Amino acid sequence: MTTTVRQILDSKKKNQIISVSPDDVVLEALTKMASSDVSAVLVLENERLVGIFTERDYARKLVLQGRASKDTRIGDLMTQNLLTISPSQTVDDVMNLMTENRFRHLPVVDRGQLIGIVTIGDAVKAVIDEQKQTINQLAGYISGDLAPGQ
Repeated sequence: MTTTVRQILDSKKKNQIISVSPDDVVLEALTKMASSDVSAVLVLENERLVGIFTERDYARKLVLQGRASKDTRIGDLMTQNLLTISPSQTVDDVMNLMTENRFRHLPVVDRGQLIGIVTIGDAVKAVIDEQKQTINQLAGYISGDLAPGQ
């Protein structure tokens, strides 16, 4: 059984979308990230996904360039032209996209509507859960407790 993105979102304790506006300053985004204990926020303009701002963006585009968090707009630093994933795609699709593109956060869009975000941690947890289930099924089959496919 392959886990879908929808199942990952449903299994998350909180599937809230933490977002900022492109006009917000970096300090506002960092405050939201810290209070929500996340490492990225989605950037929405009129409820439309226009970018993502991550700790990596902060470190590479603000700190290393000597900019100030209270004076720099998110729109100046956010990553644009995002790849997204649909809820019907699988955890394997998530892992492949993240690995090939070297990022850790993937917005989930369903029929043009932003419905959540999947992180590398979410994907790894789903893969581990799948492996545990497979191991338990094989152990049951070997011990004679289960017929194949149960």
